[in-house]
Amino acid sequence: MTPTALALPLTRRFTQHPVTRHPVVEAAGRFGPNWYAAVMGTAIVANGAHVLPGVGSAGWAQVWAEAFWALGFAGLVALAGTRLVGRLHHARVRPLDDPSVAVFLGCPPMALMAVGFGALGAGEPLLGPGLALALDAVLWTLGTVYGIWAAGTVLYRLAMHYDVARADSAPTWLLPVVAPMVSATLGPALIPHLPSGQAQSTMLLACVAMFGISLVAVLMLLPTLFARLAHEGPLPPVLIPTLFLVLGPLGQSVTAVTQFAAHGPAEFGGVLGGFALLYGVPVFGFALLWLAIAGAATVHGLRNGMPFAMTWWAYTFPVGTCVTGAAGLYARTGLAAFAVAAVALYALLVSAWAVAVVRTARSLPTFLRG
Repeated sequence: MTPTALALPLTRRFTQHPVTRHPVVEAAGRFGPNWYAAVMGTAIVANGAHVLPGVGSAGWAQVWAEAFWALGFAGLVALAGTRLVGRLHHARVRPLDDPSVAVFLGCPPMALMAVGFGALGAGEPLLGPGLALALDAVLWTLGTVYGIWAAGTVLYRLAMHYDVARADSAPTWLLPVVAPMVSATLGPALIPHLPSGQAQSTMLLACVAMFGISLVAVLMLLPTLFARLAHEGPLPPVLIPTLFLVLGPLGQSVTAVTQFAAHGPAEFGGVLGGFALLYGVPVFGFALLWLAIAGAATVHGLRNGMPFAMTWWAYTFPVGTCVTGAAGLYARTGLAAFAVAAVALYALLVSAWAVAVVRTARSLPTFLRG
């Protein structure tokens, strides 16, 4: 092997040979972190079905949830492998160099945690309790570390390094800072499996701290994003679906506070139960208002020829967080209105997932050919 060949990234040394050249290896570098949104969207279909009021315990719903969890897990493994090949083959491609790509670094940790959480729910009959718990613990830990790193790094670079103007802001800026909120939401499911006392209390308060990290960061970014919409004109057509990303921190935070109340140690029960309602109900109400606004923008975009892009996956996971938020509020209150909202939102989620899958499958051959 020549010195020039040795200087190439590992996989490119092999793909230089015409016999071993493969189009998937060549195209692997095009799979950016935004592709993890497809894993997130698939996993939330499973997780939403598992908690759906009046449905989640049905036999057919369990089979449905298991199928989607398995699909999400397979997608996570396949995409992680493809991304690894891509990074080796295109070693000079660094997502942090481009702010429009860097913001999507929030997607991989959320995908890890969504699949991990599903292992304790929909995936447990397939894996068994012990393996399901171990998988969730590993993926939650990896996702939490990754998510906090992504949130801090991208925020720092937006403030100190990237040359961006208000007109460049988009709802995609929320992605890295929502990742700690996902940690806060899904971490409480591990609390009952920890030793009582210090371990459980520490885990709960760590999740509350991550709730605060994400919430304050979101509240810091939202005025900039709305100012961009109000003063710089509408988003480009390809970014219109990203308006649904605003639902992510809203629905996820509502789910988080209901999870705190459901899984927190008994000594915190009264405070957390009251906070779940005082915070969750008004924020869920605003989520429904924003859903109507983003939905109207989507209808307008479709009428004006909005093209398909991977941004269409923004119609899935954020809506799914509203499903779990409504289900959590129903569990706290027993009000049928929240059950109806959860079922209606889940129907919207499944419809959006089906459209996104079909359109992604149709565009994939062109994407692989470059």
